[in-house]
Amino acid sequence: MLCTVLTKTQAQFAPQAGNIGTTAMHKDSSIFIAWAKSGVISRGWQDISDTTLGKAQVGDETYIPGPAGNGIVSLGDGGEAVVTFVKPIKNGVGFDFAVFENGFIDQTLKPGTAFLELAFVEVSSDGINFFRFPSTCLNDTTTQLDSYEGINATRINNLAGKYIANFGTPFDLEELKNTLGLDVMSITHVKIIDVVGSITNKYATRDSYGNKINDPWPTPFSQSGFDLDAVGVIHQNNNVGLTEIVAKQHQMNVYPNPASTQTNIKVNIEGINDATVNVYTQLGKLVKTSKINNPINLNESGVYYLKVNTSGTIYTQKITVF
Repeated sequence: MLCTVLTKTQAQFAPQAGNIGTTAMHKDSSIFIAWAKSGVISRGWQDISDTTLGKAQVGDETYIPGPAGNGIVSLGDGGEAVVTFVKPIKNGVGFDFAVFENGFIDQTLKPGTAFLELAFVEVSSDGINFFRFPSTCLNDTTTQLDSYEGINATRINNLAGKYIANFGTPFDLEELKNTLGLDVMSITHVKIIDVVGSITNKYATRDSYGNKINDPWPTPFSQSGFDLDAVGVIHQNNNVGLTEIVAKQHQMNVYPNPASTQTNIKVNIEGINDATVNVYTQLGKLVKTSKINNPINLNESGVYYLKVNTSGTIYTQKITVF
């Protein structure tokens, strides 16, 4: 097996919009077949190191629906937005959705860079359990990028905000297809979480490989942190709406949840009396099987996933054991 070691001097990811090899997607592209329907914001601070400034203020939930270019909502340091859709996003061929921000290029920035504010992206098929796309940031972390400094997009992967305004950063659900507790054919929620770009240990956020994410910081203004413009859908599940998915998931009952190591856990799905319940750890290890409706005992504390596959339908429920 060939292993590649990434260093912070390498620049191996797709370049900025307008360059050969970019994956940036323009907001007017016919590839987008739908846009976010609504969203809920949880604001972060204008400057997490000086909370006396208060939280970000620009925009509100009304700016989230619809195509890019209709206004932004600022999340602030570590703030987040949870976005929903008329119909779920599904895993298709290639990229499945894209997140838009309002980055820019001007003459004050170093050649080859753009002013970018970054964010993690997570997805959920039940609105409760969210799973993060693996991200990479190879920016130098010896010197803090200041509030008006640019970033080279080739050092960034799977972080929203990689591309400038009007160009979406795309995400491919294929990367998460083997994630327990996630149905990549029915993504009902997308969560965007602002990256706190500080390289100070107290405030730093890190990519999937433990690298500190260095982006322009602080931005102690009312328009601070990641500025969410829109979320565009490329592949959509037209066979089921959000309310149908939620109702279907609610047919699987696991109780008690949370449970103790001394408790018998029962699993029930309305109308199903002959099926097998598989119990997995968070790392995907199968630790127990049982017939549905039979009591299950888990004698070690932790988080587990109970999975039932019957008649082509997969039911999954997360449970905590203490």
